[in-house]
Amino acid sequence: QVQLVESGGGLVQAGGSLRLSCAASGTIFSINDMGWHRQAPGRERELVAAISSGGRTSYVDSVKGRFTISRDNAKNTVYLQMNSLKPEDTAVYYCAAKPPFVGFYSHWGQGTQVTVSS
Repeated sequence: QVQLVESGGGLVQAGGSLRLSCAASGTIFSINDMGWHRQAPGRERELVAAISSGGRTSYVDSVKGRFTISRDNAKNTVYLQMNSLKPEDTAVYYCAAKPPFVGFYSHWGQGTQVTVSS
């Protein structure tokens, strides 16, 4: 059974930084594409950053240049480094795994709250 556990959320002032971590178990982590999503109150969940099994990254325009996704396959962990945080980054952040040949994010963590104060 695949488990994803996020950590690292919290309250930070605008302009500050946070690093989110997502530890995976129950899967061969290295073969999964991984993504960080977020959902703010009253808004749909959006994919913020993704990293393929081969290390290729992509970002939503609103976080480009501020957020960095990375992975450590030896530790079965994916990270999201968030710098220059803005109040509009406030949301629950979820990591998710997209196994090969599945084509969508089929496994999700429980989420971690990120709150950015102005």
